[in-house]
Amino acid sequence: MIHPQAQVDPQAKLDEDVYVGPWTEIGPGVEIGAGSRIESHSIVRGNTYIGKNNHVFSFCTLGDAPQDKKYVDDGQSRLLIGDGNTIREYCSVNCGTQHGGGVTRIGDDNWIMAYCHIAHDCQVGNHTIFANNATLAGHVEIHDYVILGGFTGVHQFCRMGESSFSAISAIILKDVPPYFMVEGNSARPRSVNRVGLKRRGFSASAIADVKSAYKILYRQSRTLHNALDELEDRAKHSPEIERLVSFIKTSDRGIVREPSKTTDNGE
Repeated sequence: MIHPQAQVDPQAKLDEDVYVGPWTEIGPGVEIGAGSRIESHSIVRGNTYIGKNNHVFSFCTLGDAPQDKKYVDDGQSRLLIGDGNTIREYCSVNCGTQHGGGVTRIGDDNWIMAYCHIAHDCQVGNHTIFANNATLAGHVEIHDYVILGGFTGVHQFCRMGESSFSAISAIILKDVPPYFMVEGNSARPRSVNRVGLKRRGFSASAIADVKSAYKILYRQSRTLHNALDELEDRAKHSPEIERLVSFIKTSDRGIVREPSKTTDNGE
């Protein structure tokens, strides 16, 4: 399954049915699980683990040194990629750094389109979608079921909560709470990600709870402190609001706050 024009270091650990295309380079610290494919002209280096049934398309670079002037290669930094991911052409994913925890991590069943960049020490969950040219700076957290529109840029140390959604060309400078959509430069709240929640199987009552939380945060001219007081009371009866409150209270950068001037059916 290894093309004769591929370069695979003898110390690399590849399952017997891993496919490696021509002109691809696999370094000595790499491990690749069963059913995975690494297409032509890709480079996989460093202490990189790629799980089962991943498909890495041509001209990708995985596990190489980060774009960080402070980085020192001590042989300990890693890139961990789970199972069932699709990584399209010309994507780059860097390893971690000593001052950022040492690990860049991508979970399972993610769909990462062409020309995306995931920088050092990022933590990407499961079932996410990165449209073309989405870019993460260092130390970013992308939680489960997040969708990044094309050309989205996420500032370092920002978080995007589960099932949040960024519109095309959004520039995210603060944390995006779960279940919400953002747009613009700098990104502003737009509405509830209703379609995404329905696709995940959220009940009508759960979506109604999320809508009410959005209105409390963004449509009633409340201070964040006042809005959180109201949401904490409602969180006693809604696990969705409970997760939302927990996300906001653990935000170091603060959340996107200024609402878009447009509305979505009163949201």
